[in-house]
Amino acid sequence: MRLTAGGSRLAAGYTLLMLKLRLLPATLLLMAVSVLNVAAQPYPPPAEGNFVARNYRFESGETLAEVRLHYWTVGTPRKDADGAVRNGVLILHGTGGNGRGFLSDGYAGRLFGKGQILDAEKYFIILPDNVGHGASSKPSDGLRMKFPKYRYTDMVKLQHALVTEGLGLTRLRLVMGTSMGAMHTWMWGHMFPEFADGLVPLASNPVEIAGRNRIWRKALVDAIVNDPEWNDGNYTTPPRGMASAIGFLLMATSVPLQWQRQFPTAEAADKYLASQVASRMKSTDANDMIYYFRASEDYNPAPYLDRITRPLLAINSADDFVNPPELPMMQNLITRVKRGRFILIPISDDTRGHGTHSLPLIWGKELEKFLSELK
Repeated sequence: MRLTAGGSRLAAGYTLLMLKLRLLPATLLLMAVSVLNVAAQPYPPPAEGNFVARNYRFESGETLAEVRLHYWTVGTPRKDADGAVRNGVLILHGTGGNGRGFLSDGYAGRLFGKGQILDAEKYFIILPDNVGHGASSKPSDGLRMKFPKYRYTDMVKLQHALVTEGLGLTRLRLVMGTSMGAMHTWMWGHMFPEFADGLVPLASNPVEIAGRNRIWRKALVDAIVNDPEWNDGNYTTPPRGMASAIGFLLMATSVPLQWQRQFPTAEAADKYLASQVASRMKSTDANDMIYYFRASEDYNPAPYLDRITRPLLAINSADDFVNPPELPMMQNLITRVKRGRFILIPISDDTRGHGTHSLPLIWGKELEKFLSELK
């Protein structure tokens, strides 16, 4: 489905969406079912490494003598006839995630195997842990709230440094990302407009984070920092405000259709919430979480969309709480991207709300088509 802005208004766009929902079983939904029937395939073993950016100066003016970026790679960089590596694919994770999260049967097993869309015998796949995440430098390493205040601009600059200085690439075939990684993909498009042949942001809007999206994020952070147990980041046990913060995050990534089926009673829903809070309290550092969400405060690619000259395929899901289809920004702004296209995936038994961004069985055929059209 391609939804772009023209003379249509919000109501007309909603009507179009409803019509598309009824017509899609013969197209997108059948396509999704066909992809579902393809079993996960083995792929080359991943390798991991670390890149260190020395004396890095953050946009805030703060510096660190060393910023470590941990990463995984799958496949091998291959030079073309001109001696340049052009088969690099940079895949960027979402808020609180890490590169290893893509190394699953549901993702890597459906993309990186022999003959698959991002066949690792053909592509060199790069999966970084962004600064503040995973095994990369982050507040919980020891500096706590004295860690430099990184923002999305810093994260993208460090990704670029990893690719160029760390891995020696001068070009990428593709930059794609999920959620936060999708927002970084938009920024790659205008910050380094000639570097990637194609751009695929999944689950995002190319505008400043405002409205409901800003409110739930700020409420999440406030739940932690307004808790006296947080103690300006110098807590000894996880502050109780983390439970509320996790609740906000769960709602943002919720899947109404599936959750209603999975938790059809109050008891079942309460049990799920309690288990999620308990497990996430053990695995998530409060200061790291604050930095995750404050990092987005410099995000706003809207003024720079005319700088994006490479083909761009934006994909959202209609059941995404974070980027709901009733917001008109994407339809309006995609027209400013010279070679941009937007696909809205309708709600189905197979979509998973915001998390649809990590299900190539849903959008894989569109990615395959996009890659085939790249020059």
